[in-house]
Amino acid sequence: MRIGILQTGHAPESLRTAHGDYPDMFTRLLAGHGFDFVTHDVEAMDFPASPLDAGGWLITGSRHGVYEDHPFIPPLEEFIRAAMEAAVPVVGICFGHQIIARALGGQVEKFAGGWAVGPTDYRIEGRNYRLNAWHQDQVIRPPEGAVTVGGNDFCAHAALIYGDRAFSVQSHPEFERDFIAGLMQTRAPGLVPEPVLAEARARLDQPTDSQAMAARIARFFTERR
Repeated sequence: MRIGILQTGHAPESLRTAHGDYPDMFTRLLAGHGFDFVTHDVEAMDFPASPLDAGGWLITGSRHGVYEDHPFIPPLEEFIRAAMEAAVPVVGICFGHQIIARALGGQVEKFAGGWAVGPTDYRIEGRNYRLNAWHQDQVIRPPEGAVTVGGNDFCAHAALIYGDRAFSVQSHPEFERDFIAGLMQTRAPGLVPEPVLAEARARLDQPTDSQAMAARIARFFTERR
């Protein structure tokens, strides 16, 4: 099955040699599930010709906010709606989670409660997941037709499902421990409050359930549930 990766941002250049860019991380995350991948850098306005060009679509994270004025955001929202209308499954991660919600009429805001960084516990579809987080923006109000299937006290709508059309999570199962540590060094200063970073550093070595979430994502693509 071919998965089209819609790349909405790039990893910091200083981290790419060691970790690759976001599509590389998803290729590693979903290895062994029978997928091959094609990437479209939609941030650079490289869009697929049709939602039917792949068997499923995966929307990456980004440093941008979905409510910001960037040229790629309106056509990406149109593509999401078209893919769902064509019944091609869509998976969204962090920014991808938020842009699916916004494209369908939900509300996304910069969360007044601040940042989530590093290994974070969620209850998703009746089981516990510990997944790396890196966000301040959140889905505040899911769109009509979305069902909240996961969250925690900090992020109420951390996982959404839209029937057999889309599944999305706020966390970053593709981010490994050393990449999160790198983000804390390169992107966090002046952006994320030091007390939040200190708590995240203390949790950095906790194991995550990224492979369990990879299996869940793969099952959504292949079984549409």
